[in-house]
Amino acid sequence: MGRTVPQRIMRVVLTRELIVHTAVELVERDGPDALSMRAVGEELGVSAMAMYRHVESKEDLIQGMAEYVMATLDVPDEQEGAWRDEARELVRAFRAIAREFPRSLALVLESRTRIPVTFRAIERALSLCVRAGLDGPTAIAVMRSMMAFTLGSQLREAGLGRVLAREPGDPAAAMRALGAARFPHVVAQHEALLDPDADADFEFGLELFLAAIEAGATPHRDPL
Repeated sequence: MGRTVPQRIMRVVLTRELIVHTAVELVERDGPDALSMRAVGEELGVSAMAMYRHVESKEDLIQGMAEYVMATLDVPDEQEGAWRDEARELVRAFRAIAREFPRSLALVLESRTRIPVTFRAIERALSLCVRAGLDGPTAIAVMRSMMAFTLGSQLREAGLGRVLAREPGDPAAAMRALGAARFPHVVAQHEALLDPDADADFEFGLELFLAAIEAGATPHRDPL
């Protein structure tokens, strides 16, 4: 009778990078409320205590997530010319991150983590607003509004896709059944409502923002 060969136990080689990457995947799949040291440990098959050599706390973990997510932010260099072109580039770069990591980015922004690349983006955004003719407080309000629009549009895009995927039956028929007498515009536009173009919607909103900034701004002149 042959000997039974013991099954090899596979051990995960823990690193800070692996823990952070796993945390990002967890949040993107299950949402920010699912994040905990214990939950990340379960994903890796290790105890929470085993991770404390690499990550000091949940706050430190979120800091690592911020660095991971924001590392891909491509902040364009300042150029001579129209501020609107630079603003488009910056907002589109932020949207690229929001598209790839919508839930993690929401968590990072809420946690108020401080990393250099984040402040570089903030500095550029405020500089563009000042060049457009906005004062400091207005520039901050515009920057925050644009961030909310960008992240919100991406969360909406991801959420709408999940809702439509779970919708039983024929969503178009369900909308038509609402009745034109009560919901005339919804029924008339139901096909467009059920077939959103996320890119076109985002670009439309972006141009509205830029036009509003330009319409309400006072031309900025550097002091002599």
